[in-house]
Amino acid sequence: MAIVEVRNLLRRYALPVLAVLVSVGVWMSANGAAGVASPLPRAVVLAVVVASGTAVAVARVRRWPLFAAAAVAWPLLAAWPVPAAASLLAGLWLRGRRRIVAYLAGAVLVTAIGVMVGWAAGGHRQITMATPGNVLTLFAWLVLLPLVIGLWTRARRDTVGALRDRAERLEREQVARMEQARAEERARIAREMHDVVAHRVSLMVVHAGALEVTSADSAAVETASLIRSTGRQALADLREVLGVLRGAAGPVPPPGLSEVDVLIQESRTAGLRVDRQDEGIPRPLPATVGRTVHRVVREALTNVRKHALDAETTVSLRYLSSGVEVGVRNGPAIGGAALPGAGLGLIGLRERVELLGGRLTAGPYDEGFLVRALLPTGEPE
Repeated sequence: MAIVEVRNLLRRYALPVLAVLVSVGVWMSANGAAGVASPLPRAVVLAVVVASGTAVAVARVRRWPLFAAAAVAWPLLAAWPVPAAASLLAGLWLRGRRRIVAYLAGAVLVTAIGVMVGWAAGGHRQITMATPGNVLTLFAWLVLLPLVIGLWTRARRDTVGALRDRAERLEREQVARMEQARAEERARIAREMHDVVAHRVSLMVVHAGALEVTSADSAAVETASLIRSTGRQALADLREVLGVLRGAAGPVPPPGLSEVDVLIQESRTAGLRVDRQDEGIPRPLPATVGRTVHRVVREALTNVRKHALDAETTVSLRYLSSGVEVGVRNGPAIGGAALPGAGLGLIGLRERVELLGGRLTAGPYDEGFLVRALLPTGEPE
C-alpha cells in the first residue's frame, strides 16, 4: 500500500518539482554559478527562466513548449538544465523509433546552432559550446544519457505494467477455472442426488399411493397417505436443492417463523407428542432470524423422531428485548430403536446460528435432551 501511495505522489508532484529545479538551474547557469555567465539583460534571463519552468510544468499536456524552450535556452544562455530535462522526458514519453530519431536530429541541430553562437561570442562561451571535445561531452551528458535513462525507465515501467496485467489476468482465469470446477462439481452432485435420492423417494411415494388404494385398514390408509404427502414434499424440497446446485433460478425462499406450526403438526401426525409454548410479546422478526428459528425447530424435531419418538416434546419460543430464544426439549425415551443419522445436523445448525451472532447449546437435560438457540434480532424487518 505504501508503494502505491509513493507512486501516486511521484506522479502528482514530479513535474512541478522538476519545473522548480530547472528554473533554479537556468538562473544559476546564466549567472555563472553553475555554467557560463550570460551578458544578456536580467529581464531576458528571467523570461527564459520562467518560460523553461512553465514548459516543464505543462509537459504532460503539451510537449512542444519544452522542446522549444530547450532549443532557445541552450544557444541563448548555454543553460544545460532545459535540454537535460527535455531529453529525460523525451525518453519517458516519446514512443516509436521515428520520434526518437527525430528528437535526436533536432538535438543535433540545436547543438550545431550552439556551436555557431559560441564561435561568434568567443571567450568562455566558445570554449564551452564550440570546442569539439566539449561539444561531444555535453551532447553525451545532456542529450544521450538523460534520453537513455528515460527509455530505460519507460521500458521497466512497461515491463512491470505488463507483468501486473498478466498476473491479474492469470488470477481472473484461475478464479474462472475455480468457479467452473465448482459448477461442474455441483452439477455432478445434483445428478447423483437426482439419480439416487429422487429415484428412491419416488418409489416410496408410488408404493405409499398403492398401499393407500389397496389397503382395507383405515389406519394403514392414513399412514400411507401421510407417507405419500411427505414424500411429495421431500421431492419438492429436493428439486429446490437441485436447482441451487445446478445454478438455475433461485428456489422459493425457505419457510420462516410462520411455518413452525406446520412442523409441529407434521410431527404430531407422525406420532410425536409435541406442544408449543410462547412467552413474551410476539413481533415481526428479520427474515434470516425467522428462517434460522425454523431450521432449529425442524432439526430438533427430526432428531426427536429419530431417537425418541415416544417422548413428550415441547417447542418453546421466547421473545426477548434484544433477541429471540427458541428451544426444543424432549423427555426420556421409553423404548424403540433409533434411526440412523449422519451426526452433522447439529454441527451445521450451530454454524448457521453463530453466523447470525447467536449461540446454540445442545445436550442432555432432565433425562431427556434439549436444543436451545439464542438469536439477536436487531431491527425487525
